[in-house]
Amino acid sequence: MTKKVTRITLILGALALLSVIGLSGCGSKALKIGASEVPHAEILEFAKPLLEKEGIEIEIIEFSDFVQPNLQLADKQLDANFFQHIPYLEDMAEQRQLEITWVAKIHIEPLGIYSEKISSLSELEDGAQVGIPNDATNGGRALMLLEKAGLLTLEEGTGTSATIGDIVGNPRKLQLRELDAAMLPRVLPDLDLAVINGNFALQAGLSPTEDALFLEGGDSPYANVIAVRKEDKDNPSIQTLIKVLTSDEVRQFIDETYEGGVIPVF
Repeated sequence: MTKKVTRITLILGALALLSVIGLSGCGSKALKIGASEVPHAEILEFAKPLLEKEGIEIEIIEFSDFVQPNLQLADKQLDANFFQHIPYLEDMAEQRQLEITWVAKIHIEPLGIYSEKISSLSELEDGAQVGIPNDATNGGRALMLLEKAGLLTLEEGTGTSATIGDIVGNPRKLQLRELDAAMLPRVLPDLDLAVINGNFALQAGLSPTEDALFLEGGDSPYANVIAVRKEDKDNPSIQTLIKVLTSDEVRQFIDETYEGGVIPVF
């Protein structure tokens, strides 16, 4: 009787252990991801059920600034973030000595020139007030766009590192005002022109394809990326996140939802 009870106890114990192992192997793994509200958080919300099918649950933490998502990622408060383009990430990582990197390109948000006072750049008057982002990478990007639109000329070779000091031709005597990128849509009525990041334009109800007077092309090098700590770039959960966010389903969602205001690059 004792041997029989012992045998049953052992069998039940083994079954319980197998059950725990099975649940552990199939259970969802959680990722905490920092994101800008539009379009990044929206894309992640769409991807949630696709990720759940792959055994990954995500918690989306929304940010309205460009600094905290990287600091919190480096500080292990986040597992990944999705809000920035490569030049900004690389510049901040170097300046702050952050051990973070990008692992996948997802989309481009075309930078655009917007106005509530004119309907064409040909109407722009001399001495116009023009707002551009005040962070290094987006500021240089904005100046390059203004040059491409024929409004000013930059010193040759400055590229993405261009600053106002690199302007060598300003025939219309534009008055450039460097402001926080997130503020530009709100102060647009007070300016003649503003160069606005795609995500902030969308968040403010502006359509890049319909409202921008001049728009960055799809060949822009400023792809928005998934960023992680360098130690986690090969983490299986991160690789699953990449697989889902570069899927045909996500591509279709981006194309249909933003109609050219956000361009997939995978």
